[in-house]
Amino acid sequence: MRKNIIKVICILFVITMVFSNYAVVTYAQPFDINGKAAILMDVSTGTVLYEKNIHEPLPPASVTKIMTMLLVMEGLESNKITLEDKVVVSERASSMGGTQIYLEPGEVQTVENLMKGIAIRSANDACVAIAEHIAGTDELFIEKMNARAKELGMENTNFVNTNGLPAEGHVTSAYDVALMSRELLKHKEVHRWLTTWMDTVDVGRRTTSTQELVNTNRLIRTYKGSTGIKTGSTSEAKYCLSASATRGATSLIAVILAAPTSPIRFSETTKLLDYGFANFNTVKIVEKDGILGSIPVEKGRVQEVKVVGQDDLKVLVKKGEEGSVKKEVILPQSVKAPIIKGEKIGEVIVTLEGKEIGKVDITSSETVERASVLNMLSRMFQRMMGH
Repeated sequence: MRKNIIKVICILFVITMVFSNYAVVTYAQPFDINGKAAILMDVSTGTVLYEKNIHEPLPPASVTKIMTMLLVMEGLESNKITLEDKVVVSERASSMGGTQIYLEPGEVQTVENLMKGIAIRSANDACVAIAEHIAGTDELFIEKMNARAKELGMENTNFVNTNGLPAEGHVTSAYDVALMSRELLKHKEVHRWLTTWMDTVDVGRRTTSTQELVNTNRLIRTYKGSTGIKTGSTSEAKYCLSASATRGATSLIAVILAAPTSPIRFSETTKLLDYGFANFNTVKIVEKDGILGSIPVEKGRVQEVKVVGQDDLKVLVKKGEEGSVKKEVILPQSVKAPIIKGEKIGEVIVTLEGKEIGKVDITSSETVERASVLNMLSRMFQRMMGH
């Protein structure tokens, strides 16, 4: 009899746990999104705030161009290319179908004009032209795209082209799109193109025509704080969008893949962003290279050194929890010379209700060499004289 009672209690416990877990999952999905896959991600921390089929490989259409633009921006920052570089348009680049700026074989364009065409109009021909300029061939650039995707942890991505035109095996996921979008947003220069509503570019070899560029992402006009990023649509991919916005210290990325119509992709993305800004807030803890104080240096050429945050540290919390965030600065009483600039001295740890939610290293703001004998004698003399 006792064994039967224990058995019943165990069964009831298991049932309770199952339904408890079910309730947690339901709470984590406060609403549904009209699209095959969707994600809302915090830019500062990478925290996923909403998810729906986020790892399912799907055709991304022109959202592909986020990776193309990322490689261009990285090429600019490494000085491999410049915005003024002259790009000779190939026959292959000019033959791209779909959305284009109608480049002609043999015409010369600048990298800046091609980036305008990609970011604003979503030009397929400009993608191939700039890819050939950077890597030599379109195929080699695509290899770079896939290699960079692996570095970013984009595990459900395979790029077959630079622009997102329909191709077998050309897929990514909502999560992977958010990852590459987050990486692109780190490049400040790209923001001026992503947020431009209208511009022009002159194209043509024999006769010049002015192409009017209108941004395909209408949220940059209609959504408060919008910062980009990229639309995409084909009959196979349906309607896709990666959209970013910033309000105060909070920056979010919302991605929709395979929405049934263009208006729905914008309205559903707006829903995701609204949900994020209404329910979460970002607390700035440490600013990169911001001075956090000074610390004495033993036997150094200088007697103290300023210490700084190695990186920005922001934490995302539910609205109303901001006052519960605690910051602990851990530093030794002193350090011994020599010290190298950027050397770790301590750390800042952030907690919420006793749980660690963020951490950043504290580093030396400068190099401090060991004091010479003459330095030490001079310092002793000054102390004796009361200085």
